[in-house]
Amino acid sequence: MKYIGDNHFDALLTDPVSPCGQIIALHFSIPSIFFLRLVPCAFEVRAAQGPDPPSYVPRMFSENTDHMTFSERVKNFLIALSESFICSIAYSPFEELASEFLQKPMTMTELLSHGSIWLRRIDFVFEYPMPVMPNMVFIGGINCAKKKPLHKVTLCRLPSLLPLWPSPEIGFPCLRVVPPCPV
Repeated sequence: MKYIGDNHFDALLTDPVSPCGQIIALHFSIPSIFFLRLVPCAFEVRAAQGPDPPSYVPRMFSENTDHMTFSERVKNFLIALSESFICSIAYSPFEELASEFLQKPMTMTELLSHGSIWLRRIDFVFEYPMPVMPNMVFIGGINCAKKKPLHKVTLCRLPSLLPLWPSPEIGFPCLRVVPPCPV
């Protein structure tokens, strides 16, 4: 922990299935980058405040598609209810750990809501269409033998959003080299 605190990292790359990395990122106020395929219980959707109605979005392991009959929608809804119960039990130790370590009550959704960027290892070719938030980047194919290159990203600062960005003194020194957006 001392090593992390002393070295002022720019970001923390972690898998949100086990939220220990996110707890550390919150403790040191480090932006977190999530690298994942999916998180059980659709935590990633709720944490990013994306829509996830169980009557339309197929649940994991349901074998439903995005075109469901009424009975499949009911089954999907029941799976969503059971996920909520099972995940509250499965992730309660992490919530207790985070609450104790960060000295404030935390839920899994609150923990994961602080993710800066979500690198999703899925592709719409193999998944059902779903609404996603702007900080979710699809990098499907990265686990395949022939990897497709990541797109180049141009960073710029918007003057109106500047107060929301961490200052360079707090541990985001790359902002010194990020130019303002052209007008």
